[in-house]
Amino acid sequence: MASVKLEMIIEKMKLENLTPELDISKIKITQPDINRPALQMAGYFEHFEATRLQIIGFVEYTYMEGLPVARQREIFERILSCEIPAIVFCRELQPNELFKETAIAHGVPLLMSKKATSAFTAEIIRWLNVKLAPCISVHGVLVDIFGEGVLITGESGIGKSEAALELIRRGHRLVTDDAVEIRRVSDETLVGSAPDITKHFIELRGIGIVDVKTLYGVSSVKDTQSIDLVIRLEDWDKEKEYDRLGLEEEYTEYLGIKIVCHNIPIRPGRNLAIICESAAINHRQKKMGYNAAQELYRRVQESLTRRRDDDDED
Repeated sequence: MASVKLEMIIEKMKLENLTPELDISKIKITQPDINRPALQMAGYFEHFEATRLQIIGFVEYTYMEGLPVARQREIFERILSCEIPAIVFCRELQPNELFKETAIAHGVPLLMSKKATSAFTAEIIRWLNVKLAPCISVHGVLVDIFGEGVLITGESGIGKSEAALELIRRGHRLVTDDAVEIRRVSDETLVGSAPDITKHFIELRGIGIVDVKTLYGVSSVKDTQSIDLVIRLEDWDKEKEYDRLGLEEEYTEYLGIKIVCHNIPIRPGRNLAIICESAAINHRQKKMGYNAAQELYRRVQESLTRRRDDDDED
């Protein structure tokens, strides 16, 4: 099961640790959702998702502060005795001493954020959804072309990295070469990134490893990119029939999500960078409602209709 260390969340979200005496090195978050324990403060513990990160905003804070001390002691003990990974107080709110003592006694870390509750909640859910999303690694190159995430796949040595380098020279951005980590961040979106060890590097046979960020600047690279289109490179086969119109889309599937896929035959003289660029622009155009293949088909049908009409008049 995927997990994120609490220490990483503290660093990423710039949280203040209110209980530094507790050891948090082994605490991990395994769910992307959060919980605001308003109902638990009122004494309702049915369906309490204790394993989620708990967020306390102004509403929960004012309610718990208004409880009698005896009731506070009872509710705090019941909540904090659950296996809670951590509790975050938003808006720079500070827990009272009773809450803090009970949390330390049960080993529950207390954290504080300066952000508003809604803003922090939206940000942590989005970030955790990416970090905890189902993930696979595929062999290929991911490039941002005019804002479209294009995953270039194919057999080793077919020219993926060379195509990526030419695209970078033409002003596009590299996400990753050779290994692409793909995460399913929603029911419709796949996001690709590079393994830390190979980030911003390209391997060119005969030359070796090239550091794209150093050679072409920070504008030539990108850390993550949604995957909108797959281009599969393959050796030209004279016996194979290739699609020349593109009236029907072909798809490939990663983590249960279908992505439009183009099979591009390769032979000497074909400029892979321009082909990838054109495919990305064409895909973007289709998303905006214009399909060149369908327009050509419509023109042909209109031409045939006019000819039949002219023949009938004769």
